[in-house]
Amino acid sequence: MHSGENNAYLCGIILLIVMDKRILETILSDQLEELEMKRSMHFCQRAEEDLVDLQSTQAQVVIGVRRSGKSTLCYNALTRAGVKYAYINFDDERLVSLKAEDLNDVLEVLYKIHGDFNHLFIDEIQNIAEWYLFVNRLLRRGMHIIVTGSNAKLLSGELATHLTGRHHAITLYPFSFAEFCAYKQVDVKRQTTQAIAQRRATFDEYMLQGGFPELQNVRSDREYIDTLVDNILRRDIEQRFKITHKAAFEQMAQHLLNVSPTIVVDRALKELFGFRSEHTAKNYVGYLRQAYLLVGLRKFSHKSKERVVGEKVYPVDVALMNKREGAMAGNNLGWRLETIVYIELLRRCRNKGLDIYYYTDRSSECDFMICRNNETLLCVQVAYDISSPNTLRREVSGLLLAAKATACRNLLLLTDHQYEDIEKNGYVIAVRPVYDWLLREDKQQCP
Repeated sequence: MHSGENNAYLCGIILLIVMDKRILETILSDQLEELEMKRSMHFCQRAEEDLVDLQSTQAQVVIGVRRSGKSTLCYNALTRAGVKYAYINFDDERLVSLKAEDLNDVLEVLYKIHGDFNHLFIDEIQNIAEWYLFVNRLLRRGMHIIVTGSNAKLLSGELATHLTGRHHAITLYPFSFAEFCAYKQVDVKRQTTQAIAQRRATFDEYMLQGGFPELQNVRSDREYIDTLVDNILRRDIEQRFKITHKAAFEQMAQHLLNVSPTIVVDRALKELFGFRSEHTAKNYVGYLRQAYLLVGLRKFSHKSKERVVGEKVYPVDVALMNKREGAMAGNNLGWRLETIVYIELLRRCRNKGLDIYYYTDRSSECDFMICRNNETLLCVQVAYDISSPNTLRREVSGLLLAAKATACRNLLLLTDHQYEDIEKNGYVIAVRPVYDWLLREDKQQCP
């Protein structure tokens, strides 16, 4: 190559690099403009916003199921704090070719657009391979990092492996009932007949509609949920974990959503879907949990080997129970009520260092037990309607069974609308309507 050709070639490379940065600047400026548009919008404040520590030297990592509102939570936390921050969203098709070595160019362009900043908000960080090298470098420089992620691999292993001791994980679920009421501008304080009736009607809507924020504003809720489930299965799980039996895996996922809450039996899943081994079935269920499509509940036992079998799974939101093609689901009000209560218990208990189990023996079952170490603080039973004497007897029996086995005297029976206290065999059982319990957190109803 002649010297003149060589110079032209080098100039072309330099120009390409400059153009790449210009394109990057356009993309990030577009994203900033989208972010600025949010300032005129009203967003429901999420309880988990208070868990974000913007002064921490650890990366604040907000994780959870797709479309649960992670980005909005981060935006709210940063805006409320009044800190200056830069923003990049890697869930942008124009950034799909970026690699870890390109992230310094991203940082340079962010400084050009935003000026000096000490906080960086990175959305859907898992889309960049080896993203943790970039984050760790910024943390060492004293940058305050807040990131979101939906990918199953990010949720399961990469945080612990690559950000050991340098991250604080915050799990976000779809709207709670209190947040649903705030979004719908429903009064949750007044005790007038009209206000109570409105809350009950809103809860009926919540029990069928679920809490995915965007779902509240779309016409085709079934299409929305089908697309959401499809993205989780194919993008978050199959691609990352290299699932070989894709069709069987998807059928299993849909089946578990159809029948949940249910106890997982690996052998039954192996036989039903033709997996090579029970181990494959166990792994597949684990992937669904890691992507937060399902959430698991362990069986109570003082023996560790008994706590690792007989896991029960629930959908992360009741919308997943029926708003899917081929679900053939009825109202299933009891199961829906139980699912709502469990997700609420996860919100309330996990950040307090509490564990949740279900209790069962051959004669009866208690839906939930809240424990701190080996002490049981609360036993919870959920039943939509206890007007039948047989139903009431069964639910009370389950509570008393758990109470006697664990010496717990804090017993709660949640129903659709009943409100009373029942004395039985020396125990007092608080019977409360779920819609009321979801809006009130006190020591008796949740430690």
